[in-house]
Order: sequence, then structure tokens, then C-alpha cells
Amino acid sequence: QVQIKESGGGFVQPGGSLRLSCAVSGTYASGYGMGWFRQAPGQQRDLIASIWTGGITHVSESVKGRFTVSRDAGKNTMYLQMNSLKPEDTGVYYCNTNQGDWEWGQGTQVTVSS
Repeated sequence: QVQIKESGGGFVQPGGSLRLSCAVSGTYASGYGMGWFRQAPGQQRDLIASIWTGGITHVSESVKGRFTVSRDAGKNTMYLQMNSLKPEDTGVYYCNTNQGDWEWGQGTQVTVSS
């Protein structure tokens, strides 16, 4: 069984930065593409950043140029560096495989407001 733990969220003013972490533990097959998802208040959960084996990454247009996804395979941890944050980035951030194959964690709340 896989356990996911997101951390690093918080309250930040517009233009600020945060770095989210996603720690994965348990037994799972390798080779999954991993993703960061965002669920804004009253909205569905959307995939905003992905990373695959070999370091290939993709981010959605809404965060392109501001967010960077990376991973440390040795630590089974994925990161999301978020810069130039905007109020519309507010939401709960989750990590999972790109397809949401695993049980969802609690997520980490990010609030961007002045």
C-alpha cells in the first residue's frame, strides 16, 4: 500500500514563493509518471504539473514559467517550486500518479492573498 504525504503549503502574499514536497512511502512499481494536482475552492481537482522517469516534465499553461516540478528518486520525494504566486493559485495541492492511481493524501493548503 502506498502512502502519500504532502507538505510545504501556507499563506503567502501575491508574488511570493513556496516549495511543496510530496513524500511517497510503501511498496509500488517503478516507472509511474507523477503529478501535482490543485483543487481550488468549489472546483474540481486538476493536474497542473507532471514528471516522468528521466526527468521529463510538463506544466499546465496556467502555471508555466512560474512553477517547476522535480523529484529526488533516492528520497522518494517530489517537489513543486512555486514562484510569482497569484491569488488564483489558492487551493489544496495534492500529489499522486498522473492518473490518480493511488489513494489520495490530505493535501497541503496554499493561500495567496494580500
